[in-house]
Amino acid sequence: MSLITVIGRGHGGTRAMSHTLSESGIFMGELLNASGDLLPPRSMYDACRVMASFVGWRDGLTWDFDEVFAAELPAEFTDLVNEYLTSVQSSSAEHRGWKLPETTLVYPWITRMFPDARYVMWVRDPRDSILKSHLTDDLHDFGISYPETDSERLRRAISWKYQYDLVEATPPPANVIEVRFEDFILDQETTLARLEAFLDIDLALIPVRPESVGRWKEDGGQHYFDFLAPAMARYGYIGKPVVRET
Repeated sequence: MSLITVIGRGHGGTRAMSHTLSESGIFMGELLNASGDLLPPRSMYDACRVMASFVGWRDGLTWDFDEVFAAELPAEFTDLVNEYLTSVQSSSAEHRGWKLPETTLVYPWITRMFPDARYVMWVRDPRDSILKSHLTDDLHDFGISYPETDSERLRRAISWKYQYDLVEATPPPANVIEVRFEDFILDQETTLARLEAFLDIDLALIPVRPESVGRWKEDGGQHYFDFLAPAMARYGYIGKPVVRET
């Protein structure tokens, strides 16, 4: 029996992975929306706010996660996550999982709760990811401090960076794979072969839209911020791709 979760920012294309898993016979929860999110999400949102109280904000775009990693998992947090995952954990399906972008906000503690789960780390070019709004755009809604701004695009970019920094700071779990959205869309069969080897499950092909890659090229607004450059280089959006297999 395996437990699978998809980690990735909102508007990162994670629905493609959730739909792939569902079409492949993996139980992704009792109630899903069109994006493949497990519903209702409120317990997970509340769990995000519990962990956020352990995150320190130094200044600018620098956060301190020391207390996140040092603290014992609060019972309130584990209770909320277990409540959210009730339908997944009670299922007798051989392969189970869930997808909800907000899970990324509690990634360090999710890996501690489920050390043996298989984590699909989903990445999308931030220039595309920040073109549309998402619930996680305003980190204040989840109790996380960041510089005040009236710019929606900047707010989304800050959220993208925060989530990147949080994931990078987290010790990798035993089973994790990184997948770029662009690779999945433009070369689905090769990407599925990687995922099948990682999950040890046969995966189904799903319809994809190549035009969803590189939408920023037609965008007239600001979609690039200098502070995103290190992460973009890390994932190969500028320069040569460097993606960790596990």
